[in-house]
Amino acid sequence: MPSFTVYTGSKSGHVKPGTTTKPDLTGDQVFLRVTASGMCYTDVHYKHTDNALGHEGVGIIEEVGPCAKWLKKGDRVGWGYLTDSCCHCLECLQGQDIFCKERAIYGSGNTDQGSFSSHAVMRESFLHPIPDGMSDEIAAPLQCAGATVFTALHDVDSVDTVGIMGVGGLGHIAIQFAAKLGCRVVVLSGSDRKKEDASKLGAHRFVAMNSDNVQEQLGDWEISRLLVTTSAQPSWEKILPLLSTRARIYPLSVSEDNFEMPYMPIIMSGITIHGSLVATRAIHRKMLEFAAFHKITPVIERFDMTEEGINKAFESLEAGKVHYRAVLLPTKQ
Repeated sequence: MPSFTVYTGSKSGHVKPGTTTKPDLTGDQVFLRVTASGMCYTDVHYKHTDNALGHEGVGIIEEVGPCAKWLKKGDRVGWGYLTDSCCHCLECLQGQDIFCKERAIYGSGNTDQGSFSSHAVMRESFLHPIPDGMSDEIAAPLQCAGATVFTALHDVDSVDTVGIMGVGGLGHIAIQFAAKLGCRVVVLSGSDRKKEDASKLGAHRFVAMNSDNVQEQLGDWEISRLLVTTSAQPSWEKILPLLSTRARIYPLSVSEDNFEMPYMPIIMSGITIHGSLVATRAIHRKMLEFAAFHKITPVIERFDMTEEGINKAFESLEAGKVHYRAVLLPTKQ
């Protein structure tokens, strides 16, 4: 049987290549050649394990299993954080497969399937067609970063004022989505260093949180939906007065620290803190269609899909030097 390369983490944190044998396909499994992979900061959390790395994959199908029904050889597809679920529990039946208790998500112990690889075996049911006109390298970061922020925005009202906390890997995509959804977009950032970037991405107002006049910078707007894309705890004493009554807060970054904020303002203003874990399959599909139509374009840096290239990308990502998403691309043979 043919074999393919999969990059995994190690105790030292150095990513290393390994070889996996392609299995006989069963059920709705498909075998695909990886053409691009985004690198997410979540990958950093697993590079010290033997987990297969990567969950922002794009590839071309080379073979389909006996029960595959709608994909075929040559189709271009993507996949993200969720790669399997039971499909019969109430969460799955209600379209909330991401919360299925039997779900398979990135980091759940898979040691031979990831998007940092030459090929992968995935279930047809958890793959998403990539729209025509969207390149592989642009599609890759949308499979997780795009899906994550769109989940918090897909049901927003166009008259809402959306606050995006942080202009980084998640935030710069969220700004584009919120603007194209017709919302008033406010960016909250530590300083005004990224003000020009935020404006180019579609932000209407910018609030530098290290200033003493944050309310003056916001003006007469009130933020009704706030997406927190930074891992560091913000200064809630400054932020809560900027929110409308019954505003919703979406913590989207991954942190092992507690999410702490003043108690009484939540009660007195009816504020909701809304947990959100990437996208269901349905929202993932809608996100790709919306991104293609409105030309949502992640800002990327390209790295080779090699041992040297992946470790270099990790080094840049952890040093905060990637502007704004790292994308791994196979080297030409």
